[in-house]
Amino acid sequence: MSLTFHWFLPTNGDSRHVVGGGHGTPVTAAGGDRPPTVRYLAQIARAAEDVGFTGVLTPTGAWCEDAWLTTAMVSQHTERLKFLVAFRPGFISPTLAAQMASAYQRQTGGRLLLNVVTGGESHEQRAYGDFLDKDARYARTGEFLEIVRQLWDGKTVDLDGDHLHVEQARLTQLPDPVPEVYFGGSSPAAGRVAARHADVYLTWGEPPAQVAEKIAWIRSLAAEQGRTVRYGIRLHVITRDTSQAAWAEADRLLSGFDPATVRSVQEGLARSESEGQRRMLELHGGGRDGLEIHPNLWAGIGLVRGGAGTALVGSHAEVADRIREYHALGIDEFVLSGYPHLEEAYWFGEGVLPRLADAGLWTHPAGPVRPGGAAEIPFAGGAR
Repeated sequence: MSLTFHWFLPTNGDSRHVVGGGHGTPVTAAGGDRPPTVRYLAQIARAAEDVGFTGVLTPTGAWCEDAWLTTAMVSQHTERLKFLVAFRPGFISPTLAAQMASAYQRQTGGRLLLNVVTGGESHEQRAYGDFLDKDARYARTGEFLEIVRQLWDGKTVDLDGDHLHVEQARLTQLPDPVPEVYFGGSSPAAGRVAARHADVYLTWGEPPAQVAEKIAWIRSLAAEQGRTVRYGIRLHVITRDTSQAAWAEADRLLSGFDPATVRSVQEGLARSESEGQRRMLELHGGGRDGLEIHPNLWAGIGLVRGGAGTALVGSHAEVADRIREYHALGIDEFVLSGYPHLEEAYWFGEGVLPRLADAGLWTHPAGPVRPGGAAEIPFAGGAR
């Protein structure tokens, strides 16, 4: 089976420096270097599509543009690329979400994937009118996905749950295909929801031994539900022709981290309710030393950014080797990003993906790969 690679749409802004934000922390000043206009995001999306990414993840939260609206607009500038839309089920009716997903599939030719984010920060949830605690939010997510799944199956749904109540809910038009659900979380409550409802369980980029433990945990919970789940990992990448050049770029990014900003971000992230965020913080401990926590796995990004805080750093061959290492554990999907996202899409797409193709681990979604990484796509004329 071919590995699947997704890129990232930086709807919080892009830069040649790391753009912070997420998990209750504000976007850093670098986010204004390249504002997240539709024009710029479409450039990134087309680059990702051309080099061979299957889809692009868009984040959710007060620190970025709305993912539904933004990707709907960017989708009109692409042909094949899918959009992994992150959203929080506590902010929207399950019936409306199911209907929106159905419309999205019809208007884009079936290019929607859903990243369901329960929300790990109560103070940010309260800003949107959501006053449930963390465990209750996960319970509500389970009810939400129960309703949405049944609606997508064409059923009329009555559910009187602890958090959600619908009567005679139904869709007049079903999504085709049904969007796959991506879901992450490291707490016991998150594991239960993932095992019952996720198509793909996503973990942030922890060292391989910790990732193996997570996969075994979810696999066991899913087996209890009579289900199987696929597994994906969320990482940044810095890949260059030589290892020295890649680490020089990592050092350049690190040198741009203002100490006051690092302290402020770390203080904010230390208050996070997210178990996954706590695990990310443990990887670097807030310091600048010992950031290579596994060969070619660098924890420096997490000093100034919430959420995914690790990067694969090395030559194209080394990065390909680390991908093979994660794949051997059971990871089949990779959700990647890099600063700036336009240029780094080409570094990875032209440097790493052809090596994986040569190893029989990846096939370009649009066809055979030419030397240099681009697919052999016939030009049919017209604007792209």
